[in-house]
Amino acid sequence: MERKLQETLDSAIPLTQAMGIIVERYTGRELTIIAPLANNFNHLGTAFGGSLYIACVLSAWGLLYLRLREAGVEGNIVIRKGEVEYLRPVTGDITATGTLPPEEEVAAFIESIKSTGKAKMTIHAVIEVEGKVAVKFEGKFAVVK
Repeated sequence: MERKLQETLDSAIPLTQAMGIIVERYTGRELTIIAPLANNFNHLGTAFGGSLYIACVLSAWGLLYLRLREAGVEGNIVIRKGEVEYLRPVTGDITATGTLPPEEEVAAFIESIKSTGKAKMTIHAVIEVEGKVAVKFEGKFAVVK
């Protein structure tokens, strides 16, 4: 599954190649992606805020992409709204992890797509540095068949 997502990101979202995004780990509830600092630094030598935001969006978007594929559901995934909070500098590679809401919400979301052809879901993501949250993200996503 991770390989298919990596191929999709590389072909459908060219920015991921420039950022050096790598799909690291998928558990069914979480997706972790990595982007090397060498491709994503700012004038201070820390991770660029835009790269941090994009890494969070992609960890959430990719998580939704994989869960829909597992459920045999197709649809166009778009972000409707994203909010990010930068809490501390990221001084190394960017490791963003998106997490799904409780399974009951995911099941209702998938059922809504199957029955109405559309659904909305909020997904959270974080970037940690040395075990502390450096970036918090909340994304509102929509899927339309």
